[in-house]
Amino acid sequence: MQLELKAYANVFTKLKRGSTPYGLAPHKPIFLLSIIDLINQGEILENKIYINTQLVAAFLNNWEALVKTPLQPDFKQPFYYLQNDNLQGNHFWFVKPLQGCQFNAHIKSFNTLITVVDYGYFSEDLYVLLKEKNSRNILKQILLKTYFSNHQNLSITNDYIDGLTSNILNEPVSAYIRLSNVNEEEIFVRNGLFKKLVPFAYNQTCAFTGWKVQTASGLSLVDACHIKPFSICKEDHIKNGISLSPNIHRAFDRGMLSIDEEYKILVSKQIIQDNTGSNSLKKLEGQMIILPLNELHYPSQEYLVWHRNNCFRD
Repeated sequence: MQLELKAYANVFTKLKRGSTPYGLAPHKPIFLLSIIDLINQGEILENKIYINTQLVAAFLNNWEALVKTPLQPDFKQPFYYLQNDNLQGNHFWFVKPLQGCQFNAHIKSFNTLITVVDYGYFSEDLYVLLKEKNSRNILKQILLKTYFSNHQNLSITNDYIDGLTSNILNEPVSAYIRLSNVNEEEIFVRNGLFKKLVPFAYNQTCAFTGWKVQTASGLSLVDACHIKPFSICKEDHIKNGISLSPNIHRAFDRGMLSIDEEYKILVSKQIIQDNTGSNSLKKLEGQMIILPLNELHYPSQEYLVWHRNNCFRD
C-alpha cells in the first residue's frame, strides 16, 4: 500500500489542468478534496460517487473557501474530465452513464451531466487508499499543499451550505434573491436543500393528512412540494413549500386541492370519488392544514393566491 500511496501522491501533484485567465484551473483538486471530505464525514460509503446535493455542495463550499479569483466553479469539468488523468497509463477515475445514455461529445452543462450520468468511481486500488484514514488525509494534504499552499492549514467550515440554508429558511420573501441568474450547480444544491428542509419544518408530516412515515434509516416518505412551480418563479424559499404525501402532492399539483386564506383545505368539485372511504379527498374539505411550528415557515399567501387562481379547479 505504501508504494501505491507514493504513486498516487505523485499523480495528485500533476493533475492535468486547463489554462484560465487566472492561472491553471483548480477544479480537479477541489473535486478530489470534496470527495475526501465526504468520505471523512461518512457520506460516501462505497465506490459509487453520485452527483447529489452533498457532493455538489462540498465542491461549491471548498471553491468558496479556496479560490480567491473571479473564476467560476464548474462541477461538470472535473467530474467528467478527471477521466483523462492516469497513473502509468491506467486511468483512476471513471464515469458510468445511465442506462441508454452515452458520452458522444463535450458535456456542455451541469444539467446535461446529471441527465446522462449514473455515478463516478475510482480504480479499486485508489479507492482502497481513500477508505483508509491515514492515506486519505495524506492525499488531502498533498492536494492542499500543491494547489492551495496559502490555505493548507485552513479549517474549512460549511459556511456556504449554512448560508444557503439560512437564506431558504429565514430570508424574508420580499428580500429573497430569485434564482434566474444563479448557476446550475447552486440551483441544484438549493433544490436539494429545499427537498430536505420543507419536510423538516413540518416534522416529516403531510400537512393535509397528518400522515408521517419514515424508514428505519430515517428517510422521510413525504415530499417537499412547491406551491408555485419552481419552473415558473425560480423561488425555493420555504414559504413556497409545503410538505405533502405523494398522492396528495399529485392532487395539489393537478389542482384537485388547494388552501384558502385561513389555511383551510379546498377540494375541487371536479373530484368524483366515494366520500365514505378512509382515503377520501372530499373528507379533507374545510380542515386546517398542519402548519410548521415556526410561523416564519408558514406557506406564503402570495403563493397560495397564485395556486388558487392559476391551478385550483374550483
